Amino acid sequence: MGIATVLFLCFIILQRLSELVIAKRNTAKLLAKGAYEVGAAHYPVMVAMHSAWIACLVIFGYDELVSFGWLAMFAVLQVLRVWILGSLGSRWTTRIIILEEPLVVRGPFKYVSHPNYMLVVAEIIVAPMVLGLGWVALVFTVLNAAMLWVRIGVERNAIAPLRVA
Repeated sequence: MGIATVLFLCFIILQRLSELVIAKRNTAKLLAKGAYEVGAAHYPVMVAMHSAWIACLVIFGYDELVSFGWLAMFAVLQVLRVWILGSLGSRWTTRIIILEEPLVVRGPFKYVSHPNYMLVVAEIIVAPMVLGLGWVALVFTVLNAAMLWVRIGVERNAIAPLRVA
């Protein structure tokens, strides 16, 4: 196992764990402001899927060499991640939390409806490719597509009344 592989895998694990902490804190604040959650039933399935994706990266990628071309693409995605999270601020969470206030329309949300989902789609492909795990990218792209089909439908219905004409 090379140092680049260890650092890459540790980064993904620490990033995802820190995001869960941030999301939990933001969710609590939003709920305290009168927001409510929709789509809670599919949330454990989504967490399990993402956990399995990370487990596959670790189990099957721990002894793989890092592709620095793919790593560069992953780094670009992380810049986009910071932009997305920064644009949402305290409204960013891993759950679908509805706050009856106008939707965020700054940053990437000015251009596309679901930039975070687009980012995750790209990460689910790119991160395994950093380690040469094309089959992991393929399997989890299919699973994530099914998850997003459910999740975006739930979210779209919940936020429809909040959309600005």
